Amino acid sequence: MKLLQRSFLVVAWATIADANCGADNCLRALRATQTPGRLEAAQSFCATFTTAPVTATASIPTYAIANCAGNIASRVSSACSCLPTPTALPYVSSEALQKEITSDGLLSNLDELYKIALANGGQRAFGFPGFAASRDFIKAKLEKFSSTSISWLQDFPALFTHVESISLKITGVDYYVFGLTYSPSTPPEGITAPLVLGIPGAAGCNASSYATIDVKDKIVIVERGTCPTGGTLAGRVRPAAAAGAAAVIIWNNVPTHATAGTLSAPDPENFVPAGWIDQVDGLALKARLDAGEAIEAYFQQTQIIETRITQNVFAETKGGDPNNVIMLGAHLDSVPAGPGINDDGSGTSLILEVFEALQKFNVKNKVRFAWWGAEEIGKIGSTYYTANLNASAVDQLLAYLNFDMVSRGYFGVFDGDGSTHGLAGAPGSEVIEKLFVDDLTSKGLNVTPAVFTGGSDYATFMTVLKKPVGGLHTGTGVEQDNCYHQACDTYNNANSTIITVNAKTAAHVLSILATEGEKIIPKTLTSSSSVTGAVARAIDDFEWTVFDGERHIGSCAHEE
Repeated sequence: MKLLQRSFLVVAWATIADANCGADNCLRALRATQTPGRLEAAQSFCATFTTAPVTATASIPTYAIANCAGNIASRVSSACSCLPTPTALPYVSSEALQKEITSDGLLSNLDELYKIALANGGQRAFGFPGFAASRDFIKAKLEKFSSTSISWLQDFPALFTHVESISLKITGVDYYVFGLTYSPSTPPEGITAPLVLGIPGAAGCNASSYATIDVKDKIVIVERGTCPTGGTLAGRVRPAAAAGAAAVIIWNNVPTHATAGTLSAPDPENFVPAGWIDQVDGLALKARLDAGEAIEAYFQQTQIIETRITQNVFAETKGGDPNNVIMLGAHLDSVPAGPGINDDGSGTSLILEVFEALQKFNVKNKVRFAWWGAEEIGKIGSTYYTANLNASAVDQLLAYLNFDMVSRGYFGVFDGDGSTHGLAGAPGSEVIEKLFVDDLTSKGLNVTPAVFTGGSDYATFMTVLKKPVGGLHTGTGVEQDNCYHQACDTYNNANSTIITVNAKTAAHVLSILATEGEKIIPKTLTSSSSVTGAVARAIDDFEWTVFDGERHIGSCAHEE
């Protein structure tokens, strides 16, 4: 077809009075009210199509081409002239945005994620079909708002692990055991050896402490506990392995079922096969060993470790200052042990509901949303994202808000100024904290300062990008969520009141940051051309806060 001339298109747009606005298939396709976002998308397309020369078939949407047969360019121009003029969106305000947040919307999202888990083996973990279905659910939701936002996927590699077989037998009795992520495999036939108690407490974090006992070629059993380096699990395995242990069994230091734990990364030179058992079993075995009983144990584990490609999902407003980006994030994956509805279907639902509500408003600062992949194995998605930003993209980012577990427990706001737990975020974090706290307290709620443990996706924004961070977190202690990382983290585990209050508070804070964030948050600029390569070092060297009862911890993963 010939190149359409600007004059023709302008005339076609301007002569609305002369246009035949009968509801033919072409016009119906452009204003299809039964398709969410279609009219807005068509209005956006028509505004461009009628004000610049275009090749007739170059930019016309497929839905229009399919329904505007014949002289496509002419028919599309006529249909465009019959569309209502788009109304300018009002700027976002706290009251208006909060009004758009509903319990029904939040719970509908959780219900969909739960159905996805039930259809995929009861989980939505990285590397499994449940995560792919969760990703597609979010992606489809975002694409309905193409007239006001853009969305995309980011591929990244992550180490996939899967325990193919595992067994722990002690004096012929089978015990439940969880294969720690990144544990080396035993020989196919397993390991049979005497069971011995490892070094308890802080001393058990150092290989030198094992000089006082003989663990060579034996299976060490030791209680989980925090170490200055190496986390709560890896920090127990390394010293025993260095002393010659054939394998290490760690018992949980809290009563909840041991269902998710990681050694952070493969290290076959310094790890031995390792498993994790429940507290009740560990204490019973300790009592038998303390009484002088000689116990023989058998441990077998075969674990696959391979690289797989997965995704982060993003969306951002078309409008707003690109040099002052407000970012919200929540992780999309669950642990393999359960559906992950509180952790972190709740955060996923919260930012999705806020995203959809925001589409009815204009913003002064660009807003970006992220649904992170592979968080449960060490915050891999957010780490990859921050590691691959160039200096310009880093400088454009004003602040990051994190929402990981927001539907059960206390009303927790991250301790941005460090006044409670001692660790503060970058300047501006205290402003974010105050916005959250003031809104919750104005609603008559008690606020618990949430601790920066390094256990969620704010970690590299805080340590590598050195950006102001904040957000909400309702706690992982047994009192807050007894189903944390369990099969019982189902739809019924979420509290509709808590997630709704948190979502409305998030909307309130976003409305302020999206309209005047650049006035109240100091801008941090990077001095490097890239942050690539700094991520692992920054996380490993960072001294996160250790907090009793908080299980969402670790420099590289939640249970390490």
